[in-house]
Amino acid sequence: MQASNIAVNLPTVTVRDSVARAVRIMALGRMPGLIVVDDRGRPWSVLPGTQVLRLAVPGAYQEDPALCRTIDEAHADVFWGELGDLTVGDCLPRQPAAPATVRLDATLLEVAALMSRLRSPLVAVVDRDGALAGAITLERLLTFLALSSPED
Repeated sequence: MQASNIAVNLPTVTVRDSVARAVRIMALGRMPGLIVVDDRGRPWSVLPGTQVLRLAVPGAYQEDPALCRTIDEAHADVFWGELGDLTVGDCLPRQPAAPATVRLDATLLEVAALMSRLRSPLVAVVDRDGALAGAITLERLLTFLALSSPED
């Protein structure tokens, strides 16, 4: 089986989207992460959910965990409202690591190896030109592997 056989279309974000929008898309879509695409629809970055969460947590709280204890519970539950107009691009490195991508004809073993090597629960599937053709989540990959494996 190839990546094209199990890839699905998932919502994406761009560097111009707000962090709040990115978090909502991931949460409401119950996605394990997000694919950030450029203006041509090519994956620019693939962010595991923990990295998306990192975008939403103000830097001061990440740098000094003790600071988190100074915030009362009511405000701690809405911390990400402090982000204002911060965009995904504002929070990403200018030169991010190469995105987790595979070609349409990649085998499921290739997909699994990439996911495990990069510790990413999400892989972008691209066509010959590098344009996004779909995505494979860890859950989807494991489901197909479990269904195609011999019985115990």
